[in-house]
Amino acid sequence: MLEVRDLDSRYGRIPALAGVSLAVAKGELVALVGANGAGKTTLLKALSGVQPVHGGTIRFDGQDIGRTHARERVQMGIVQVPEGRQVFAPMTVQENLELGAFARGSQESMSRVFEMFPALKDKRLELAGNLSGGQQQMLAIGRALMGDPR
Repeated sequence: MLEVRDLDSRYGRIPALAGVSLAVAKGELVALVGANGAGKTTLLKALSGVQPVHGGTIRFDGQDIGRTHARERVQMGIVQVPEGRQVFAPMTVQENLELGAFARGSQESMSRVFEMFPALKDKRLELAGNLSGGQQQMLAIGRALMGDPR
């Protein structure tokens, strides 16, 4: 489903990724493990389309997506849960979830998220910024699931 070959990325002239290759089959779970500064977040941002790639290829479901905009990658089913939760604090739980379904997803997605995270259903009209840290993490994951990721 996902194939990365010889991926390079940098911040200005500073290399962040050099020759990264990996493959993820449909239904497979993969963990990225490494020290701080090893490039884990940079790799995920490159896969999501928010970090420029300077070499190598990214193929998703057989299609080269190396130059595809982040918005189009979301429409293809690639979503990311950002570090630090990054919920929209002044918006309600439900509004945060609706944003996750903006490019892809449906009201049925919301029902599945509420089934998975009942605490969010109980707090759907509360401001996201008033949730506990754990509830905010549930919301961030739920928002990503609203995009019906592949």
